[in-house]
Amino acid sequence: MAEPWWQTGVVYQIYPRSFADASGDGVGDLPGITTHLDHLAWLGVDAVWLSPFYRSPMADFGYDVADHCDVDPLFGTLDDFDALLAAAHRRGIRVLVDWVPNHTSDQHPWFLESRSSRESPKRDWYVWRDGRAGGAEPPNNWVAAFTNSSAWEHDEATGQWYLHLFLPQQPDLNWDNPEVVRAMHGVLRFWLDRGVDGFRADVIHLIGKDPALPDDPPELLGIPKSGTNDHERTHELLRAIRRLLDSYPGDRAMVGEVYLLSTAKVARYYGAGDELHLAFNFPPLYAAWEAPVWRRRIERVIEELEPRSAWPTWVLSNHDNPRHRTRYGSEARARAAAVLLLTLRGTPFLYQGEELGLEDAAVPPDRVVDPGGRDGCRAPVPWTAEAPHGWAGAEPWLPFPPDAGARSVEAQRADESSILHLYRRLLAARRASAALRAGDFAFLDDAADVTGGVLVYERRAGGGRNRGAGDAGGDAAGGGGDRRVVAVSFVAEPRAVALGGDWVVEVASDGGGEGEPFRGTLAPDQAVVLRPGG
Repeated sequence: MAEPWWQTGVVYQIYPRSFADASGDGVGDLPGITTHLDHLAWLGVDAVWLSPFYRSPMADFGYDVADHCDVDPLFGTLDDFDALLAAAHRRGIRVLVDWVPNHTSDQHPWFLESRSSRESPKRDWYVWRDGRAGGAEPPNNWVAAFTNSSAWEHDEATGQWYLHLFLPQQPDLNWDNPEVVRAMHGVLRFWLDRGVDGFRADVIHLIGKDPALPDDPPELLGIPKSGTNDHERTHELLRAIRRLLDSYPGDRAMVGEVYLLSTAKVARYYGAGDELHLAFNFPPLYAAWEAPVWRRRIERVIEELEPRSAWPTWVLSNHDNPRHRTRYGSEARARAAAVLLLTLRGTPFLYQGEELGLEDAAVPPDRVVDPGGRDGCRAPVPWTAEAPHGWAGAEPWLPFPPDAGARSVEAQRADESSILHLYRRLLAARRASAALRAGDFAFLDDAADVTGGVLVYERRAGGGRNRGAGDAGGDAAGGGGDRRVVAVSFVAEPRAVALGGDWVVEVASDGGGEGEPFRGTLAPDQAVVLRPGG
């Protein structure tokens, strides 16, 4: 049987505020996305994930949802969404939408009714508790993200405290209430019935909480609860969500944001193939660009996920973290990282502008808007070389990233040596190779020394499973099936790679030697994808 699309595809994250603006108000919108779908089809991505576009007061830029089943006028209308979905499907691009199940906006009608009185029919839709010390202190010592202060807000009118694991404007839903479960399942059905292909589930590990709400132990004091909550109740809730998705045709999928920096803990959220289809793998976002570090990160994924038959994900940049081009310090490293990302075993997620090699914008103090300090990675995508870079009308809501003209889609489309064309070649190579899409993985330890700054690995589909680590590939043409070898240099000096047989450079991060025999040496900061020669 063919692998499901969410295993073999490449997903492209769109942060709507910063992708493209069709209305001219300086904020990206759904019609702007639709206008640029041809760029994504040309690039070769298989699916897009849309960050929130729902009605919202925008305290957390859309992750404070006031209506889960409507589009905020800032981004357009439901008709605009339907047009975007249809246009994407015509191009063979699937669409995932962000689902925010843990909390709502404090302006959501559910919460307005919940806080109206202790006797409200929706009081128990949120997490309310009496305070300690006669009601004057929070119910426990949990800490909220962003504020690094109590995760509880006192409501003067009713004399109780409500839980918010993020901003006070984002009260947590009570998933122990069956009415909440039914309502949030209804949100999923609303979008599934419109034809979406699945969801990215925001902080999904938070929906199940210990009903006793105990204090965190001393070793966790001061750490936001959003990064430590890991309760068994969540798995029961996820199994019900999975049954709902599986009741729809067409391989509807859910990728979960399980923000636990333990691969072993995250692996449990796949269940026995009956919970999440995919879960984000966050530790690489914090990994130094060093071969031994990445070797261990890859090993941890293999060790923790393979026994569960859980399919990995790989991500280098997103809307919450500095871009990897900024973190790694050079375009050469960003190019090598692109080769790594798109050739590991698992589903890659690209963040808008990653294919342009964008860096974080320098945002002056008077233009900082995000409570979490994430403005730099959310800068607008430059489409044209000349200012205003495809953003006609009002000034964009954030400054452009550095070198916006040279980094624009227009400029890089015209330059076949650009990083944009590298991403396109990598995506084409991945699509053409069963080995790269879903084949087995093995390090080739005798091909290069990881302590010398090089990782070499083989991908293979068909013709038997990979030989173990330590086998440098043998005869390139032998063994049958589809095979690729990938070599990634993490250092700024040439490095030798010893492979038996004849190999041809299919893709090189710097474009050097593509289509020619591999000579056994990596240039500084170079990565290559090799196919058997002969």
